[in-house]
Amino acid sequence: MKLSLVVPCYNEAGNIDLFAETVAQTFQDTVYEYEIVFINDGSKDKTMAKLRHLAQTSSQNIKIINFSRNFGKEAGIYAGLQKAEGDYVAIIDADLQQDPRYVLKMIQILDNHEEYDSVVAYQETRKESSFLTFFKNTFYRLINKMSDIEFVQGASDFRLLRRTMIDAILELKEYYRFSKGIFSWVGFNNYYMPYEIKARASGQSKWSFWKLFKYAMEGIVSFSTVPLRLATIIGIFVSLLSLIYLIVVIFQKIFFAIEIPGYATIVTLILLIGGIQLLCIGIIGEYLARTYVETKKRPVYIAREIINNKKDNDK
Repeated sequence: MKLSLVVPCYNEAGNIDLFAETVAQTFQDTVYEYEIVFINDGSKDKTMAKLRHLAQTSSQNIKIINFSRNFGKEAGIYAGLQKAEGDYVAIIDADLQQDPRYVLKMIQILDNHEEYDSVVAYQETRKESSFLTFFKNTFYRLINKMSDIEFVQGASDFRLLRRTMIDAILELKEYYRFSKGIFSWVGFNNYYMPYEIKARASGQSKWSFWKLFKYAMEGIVSFSTVPLRLATIIGIFVSLLSLIYLIVVIFQKIFFAIEIPGYATIVTLILLIGGIQLLCIGIIGEYLARTYVETKKRPVYIAREIINNKKDNDK
């Protein structure tokens, strides 16, 4: 099979039929044999009912992975890559903000350039608030300084991958997955293609600022140990300051008979040092918690059922 479209879905009931129809129209005049791999990530609306009906009525190759609960988009991507059969695999959202016609351009790039292993779409012009743009730019600056691998600013999950790169990605079975980091970590040669994002066909974005913040923290913790080193540096710095202050206090007491600062100074120092200690313990705790979960070797996702309506007479 030439192509697999991996489509993570969470509460996308209003987009399923339109997405499948758009894909059919996009590929109707091509010779590409393709499948659509939908991942129902514990949706609370009628997404699964829509997917079942689509699998029963569509002439397209439809594969559905129905999660037992919501495991997150990262787990959805991983499941889709595992079950995809295509030589090329595209990761694309169901809301049609990412036009399937761009996938055709991606295929042409890989077909004509054997030196590239993936085509990565990025937004030349971001359609979001200046605050969100600032936050994302700050994240990329930070993580590129803290990590040993390069994160290309603006690179999205919307991309087309060769089978060799997919197999490498699936070798990384970690529970806490940060796909942007994994895509960069495995290496290979990437072609960066600009694209224009569209408005959602239906529904609202699932990404709030808080979710984006947690996702950014996940990326930093997953692909950098700098926060741990930072905790050590802060500890050394505070210890040196405390030692210097101790020497100053003793010097004042012996040579100038100045009374040692009292209650306010002590309380301030205790609060300052205590706060720094809790910060450092919190940083260590983040890494320790991930280590704890990883040692349990829990699966990244659990599939309640898998539906496959593979058509032998498809193009």
